[in-house]
Amino acid sequence: MLHSHLTTLNAVSLVLEAFSPQGIGPEVLLAGSGIAAADLHQPDTRITTRQEMRVCANAVALRQDIGLELGQRMHVSAYGMLGYALLTSATFGDALRLALRYPALLGTLFELSLEEDGQRVWFTARDYREEPSLAAFNIELCLTSLKVICDDLLGRPLPLSGARFDYPAPAYQARYGERFACPVHFEADRNAFAFDRQWLDQPLPLADAVTHRAMAERCRKQNTEFTGRQAWLGRVRQRLATQLHAAPGLDRLAEQLNCSSRTLRRHLHDLGSSYQELLDELRFEQAKQWLAEDAMPIHCIAERLGFSETASFRHAFVRWSGVAPSQFRP
Repeated sequence: MLHSHLTTLNAVSLVLEAFSPQGIGPEVLLAGSGIAAADLHQPDTRITTRQEMRVCANAVALRQDIGLELGQRMHVSAYGMLGYALLTSATFGDALRLALRYPALLGTLFELSLEEDGQRVWFTARDYREEPSLAAFNIELCLTSLKVICDDLLGRPLPLSGARFDYPAPAYQARYGERFACPVHFEADRNAFAFDRQWLDQPLPLADAVTHRAMAERCRKQNTEFTGRQAWLGRVRQRLATQLHAAPGLDRLAEQLNCSSRTLRRHLHDLGSSYQELLDELRFEQAKQWLAEDAMPIHCIAERLGFSETASFRHAFVRWSGVAPSQFRP
């Protein structure tokens, strides 16, 4: 479900850097995300996928091809301890398999896999479940950044034999050739790039067994923390989702979760969220689903989401989506 994942501020910082030379300030790109400029200076800050996607949506509204540029900026050093663990792996294949073991530390929105096809290996990204309007952006960002990571690990460009994308070619398709330096096909059966499988056995220039063991163990512990916090946030969301018709409020929700309201508020703040933001997200998701089905009258949707007046629901939906509920319907 959208927004249930945690991630770092890496992508957000890169978005701001990409637009800074054009004179576009943080206030424009951070608008609506709940991220303050001061948060960018806190290295341990964790944000939700919702917050990251809001910033990315602001960026795409300014430049449709920004995903390719952002991916090009995401070097292996941007991934902290995981980046060091990858760089010090014995072989290229070892590094890629380690990265696949910790998707939470990669901050990916996809299920990543290495799929052998004869003498080729396809590095594939699938199972995207986030905002549909940002699918192409996120695929561009994901595959371009993975290619950059591969190049960084090897200390030279990884030669590709092909790249595939499951959507129509955009107007800026020539830029794909610049990024991947191989034949590119659109409206394909997958989102992936391919390379010769012999590269998996290639020793890495910065391999160091002692450092690698230490970094791999720290990655394991960090992944446990990440996934634990994600599971907790998912539990909170699940509990609240069953009560949208009569939202319990922060204090009552805390009682249901067997914690104090202060503890719940602090945990949500640490996750870059709040009770009201979670409630709005869940109402918005449910409203979109019911509106898409085009069967339930809008006043009934408002009532089932806990709004005392239809007008209040309309105003809230415009705030969430930018359009009225009636305009959202197919």
